[in-house]
Amino acid sequence: MRSWSAAEVPSLPVAAPQVCVFDTSTGQVVPTEPTGGARLYVCGITPYDATHMGHAATYVGFDLLHRAWLNAGHDVHYVQNVTDVDDPLLERATKVNVDWQDLAARETDLFREDMEALRVLPPRDYIGAVESIPLVIELIEALQQAGAIYQVEDDLYFSVTADVDFGTVSGWDREQMLAIFGERGGDPDRPGKRDPLDCVVWRGERPDEPSWPSPFGPGRPGWHIECAAIALEHLGTSFDVQGGGSDLVFPHHEMSAGEVQVAHPGQKFARAYLHAGMVAYDGEKMSKSKGNLVFVSALRRADVDPMAIRFTLLRQHYRSDWEWTDDLLWDATNTLDAWRLVVANPAGAPALPVVQEVLAALADDLDAPRALRAVQGWMEASRGGDTTDPDASATIRNLLDAALGLVI
Repeated sequence: MRSWSAAEVPSLPVAAPQVCVFDTSTGQVVPTEPTGGARLYVCGITPYDATHMGHAATYVGFDLLHRAWLNAGHDVHYVQNVTDVDDPLLERATKVNVDWQDLAARETDLFREDMEALRVLPPRDYIGAVESIPLVIELIEALQQAGAIYQVEDDLYFSVTADVDFGTVSGWDREQMLAIFGERGGDPDRPGKRDPLDCVVWRGERPDEPSWPSPFGPGRPGWHIECAAIALEHLGTSFDVQGGGSDLVFPHHEMSAGEVQVAHPGQKFARAYLHAGMVAYDGEKMSKSKGNLVFVSALRRADVDPMAIRFTLLRQHYRSDWEWTDDLLWDATNTLDAWRLVVANPAGAPALPVVQEVLAALADDLDAPRALRAVQGWMEASRGGDTTDPDASATIRNLLDAALGLVI
């Protein structure tokens, strides 16, 4: 599957410091220590609807990590999946009377357009669930050899107790897991399961659903095994960061990690787990089921500057839960207009201290709000008459683009 086009990233006069991030599995801010290039996996969309602000906030957040690593001198191997076959997609296609493949292709194209507009750097490998089926089969066979797979009717399940570290990604106890598992794609009450938390890795063929041949019979992959197999194939074990929204902590990231760690004993799935906060609208988490969505594409069609959308997202720390409002967007639009007036003058306040402060803020758990405050301080000093640096505006524009993905 093709990715989207990459924006050119300007070079900066100084290198960024070592990047530290908040690791969900330890509850601490930890240094990232890439060896032989930084390796990042971020869980992608299920393409049955357009990109909403919850999606956008997540991918802009991890774009900050991508850029921080680049500015620190690391090559970055970024992988993202597309769950282009799954229950929500099939249900949506049936509801709107559209072929599921056509729906997936259309919404994936729209997602690409939204990411390009928001200047999110693309993954090196952009992999669909359908094209990863051979990888899924291979991983299931490895789990069978480890004795961690069993059958319930035509479906195959992963036994979570086979992973001695199960629960360490989320830090949740069984009571917490059971309370949420059914709401997030699990089937804790299915008869025949050995443990209510066991997850399906191969869903046997159902009437009127797509299926593919396998050694286990026709069917299709489970959700968690898809990401596990793709990450394992393209990044190997113990890659630097597994990322996604905070709603993926459990079960998705817990299950994916367990499957790889059982298939490869003694290896960690990822070194650190990063999770973006949830975005609300009208008082509730933004979600398709609630219908309270603000779409990137709808704003773009209304001639809203994509940089104002990105600026609005950057004003929130990537880990925080927050609520989208029109007032936030219009304030971001006005701020960008004011900044553009300042940088129209080539000279400004000394730029190098701002470069260093912005890079330091982003290296400290991707603190974009702190970085923006540093730039705002430079804007105010330059507007106030400090124009002692004759090339300051060009440096600041390059900084905003390279570190924050903003073009002004």
